[in-house]
Amino acid sequence: MFKGWIGEKKTQFNLWLGLDSNLYQRFHDVIIPSSHGTTQIDHILVSPFGIFVVETKNYKGWIYGSESQSTWTQVIYKSKHKFQNPLRQTHRHKKVLSKYLGLGESSILPVISFVGDVKLKTELPSNVLTSRVSSYIKRFHEEIFSQDEVRRIVGLLSNVKSEYNISKKEHIQSLENRYASHTICPKCSSKLVLRQVKQGARQGSQFLGCSSYPRCRFTKEIKQESGRSWTRTIFAILIVVGIIWWVLN
Repeated sequence: MFKGWIGEKKTQFNLWLGLDSNLYQRFHDVIIPSSHGTTQIDHILVSPFGIFVVETKNYKGWIYGSESQSTWTQVIYKSKHKFQNPLRQTHRHKKVLSKYLGLGESSILPVISFVGDVKLKTELPSNVLTSRVSSYIKRFHEEIFSQDEVRRIVGLLSNVKSEYNISKKEHIQSLENRYASHTICPKCSSKLVLRQVKQGARQGSQFLGCSSYPRCRFTKEIKQESGRSWTRTIFAILIVVGIIWWVLN
């Protein structure tokens, strides 16, 4: 948690240093409400050229992954650690933020910023960066928002904390509720649908999958108690009943 906070502060300082505050209005650690819980966004930059959503990752070592993989891998010497593909994380950010602001998703531009002694070992999209985040953002020159629209967006984001007053504790509870759901995808808020494994050892078994596949590849197992478990349960009940009958007689 503390390491993540340090990473966010590093990115926040770099954005303050590298971007003109008259063009890019900054919001940090924003919790946005939605119909399916909340989403926390590290940094939001509002400009005439679009809304930039910056997700900070404070990692070290080598990073392996691809745009389509559900998890990426961090390697430090012989130690490996898997973590959620941050591009999928920003996919939900885009959906929730666009709905809250009443904008098309195309006007919201995600950026992944790795801070720390890290090296990307596989080819990744141009918005996944280890440095020069401000320079990347300044590549976008085409104005898509009028000044009135920028003011409207800034007003909504300025009021979001005071209007909803969502605490970190409430946000964490919202995350737990999202991942417990059997109807809504916790990654992107699309519907979960029943699917069936078509090949392999688990062929014919069912699972829940995101309806936005292949853009979102979230899946969730359907836990079913096996026949053997039921047999053990019934056997245990019979033993208890037998003991009670023996004691009473």
